[in-house]
Amino acid sequence: MTTQQLFLGIDCGTQGTKAIILDAISGQVLGQGAAAHTMISGANGRREQDTQQWLEAFTLATRQALLAANVDGQSILGIGVSGQQHGLVLLDDQGEVLRPAKLWCDTETSAENDRMLVHLGGEKGSLERLGVVIAPGYTVSKLLWTKEQHPVVFSRIARILLPHDYLNFWLTGRACSEYGDASGTGYFNVRTRQWDLQLLRDIDASGRLQAALPELIDAHQSVGTILPAIAEHLGINPNALVSSGGGDNMMGAIGTGNIQPGAITMSLGSSGTVYAYSEVPKVSPDASVATFCSSSGGWLPLICTMNLTNATGAIRELFDLDLQQFNDLVAQAPIGADGVSMLPFLNGERVPALPHATGSLHGLTLDNLTQANLCRAAVEGTTFGLRYGLDLLRHNGLQSRSICLIGGGSKSALWRQIVADIMNTPVICTEQSEAAALGAAIQAAWCKSWSNGHENTLADLCQRCVKLDSSSETLPIAANVAAFQQAYERYQQHVATL
Repeated sequence: MTTQQLFLGIDCGTQGTKAIILDAISGQVLGQGAAAHTMISGANGRREQDTQQWLEAFTLATRQALLAANVDGQSILGIGVSGQQHGLVLLDDQGEVLRPAKLWCDTETSAENDRMLVHLGGEKGSLERLGVVIAPGYTVSKLLWTKEQHPVVFSRIARILLPHDYLNFWLTGRACSEYGDASGTGYFNVRTRQWDLQLLRDIDASGRLQAALPELIDAHQSVGTILPAIAEHLGINPNALVSSGGGDNMMGAIGTGNIQPGAITMSLGSSGTVYAYSEVPKVSPDASVATFCSSSGGWLPLICTMNLTNATGAIRELFDLDLQQFNDLVAQAPIGADGVSMLPFLNGERVPALPHATGSLHGLTLDNLTQANLCRAAVEGTTFGLRYGLDLLRHNGLQSRSICLIGGGSKSALWRQIVADIMNTPVICTEQSEAAALGAAIQAAWCKSWSNGHENTLADLCQRCVKLDSSSETLPIAANVAAFQQAYERYQQHVATL
């Protein structure tokens, strides 16, 4: 009788790749690894990455995790991959990458997105047809941009993949996509869970784009086993199953146990996201709510803000502060930062829907222009964006008894209290801060279980493997809630003027 069932969870994000080794029997994470990525940036909103970096980081992080867990890679039963959503990876007929991947945070294709939106009949037409309103970060405008800016590259496209699809292709040689990550492409219908082939024909009438699409599979299905050469390269069991995987938000939902109604997950990463599980595709009339499919069989209404720790990080760098110094300054300033408001739209913004906005500071006087107030205003301004999004989800009928907080920002006790107070909802973190990598490992265990005749349901696995950190539980403080409400209303007034 085996005492362990080991699974590798990978999360390939914008800033780096994380790997964890999960024992699905005990529910314990045995080891972790990480490796960084760099970004190709341009003043025109270009945000791209060299996909070779992902493969190198995947390898490095995996080897680190195996070493840290002190386990033999030959005992790994399955691999799950979480990837940053919306990114475009184009391959030729030899399986070679044609150009750097355009990322979710790329806004260079805003003009193409605007034209696609007009073609769909505006926000209303996009919602009716796809169940989502396409945004500049989505994949579809990146395809149109490639056709117009790089016609030679476009003529050689043989496969169109998302980042996690590409990693699965590298692992198995099979091109697949699952419904959750596919939901963010802009050429997928979230209600019927099918590609919108006509939309791709509208971009290119030859039919080449639809021929390049990956096959769609269910979340519980595996893509296949790992290729022998890649297994050897990674030091992993060649019989390891590769699960369907998914987008980082879908995997973060599994990694926080958010697989049934009532739970809300909030991620404080370079971007901010708030999402909740739904059993039906209840599409919100509000363009900012993306009713994506989940990677657990349901739907995952979600809002995403483009600016979070990237904005607070910019203020930290401006003042040359480490994290502790920054937090100390935030704590020194009062709620509302003495009247200083920051609209932290340094990268444009999706929620509120202001793609062409820039960042701004309001309410500055000779008395309140302090480092502490500016640091505080950055944290408050980014968190107000999440409140704005949470209100949209609540208007859509989603209940929020408590918020499960993940991402780098969740490690700050100060920020957890600010979130609890601004949302007026109790907040708690998971023990495992790498929720997307954990979710990917849990999903791999679920896929393995399906192939063995359902010995474990996803709910069983989440119950065993997702552990809440009781020491992080943070309750709203009534006086703070009232003070923040005033500051939030001020934020809303400033947003309204844009």
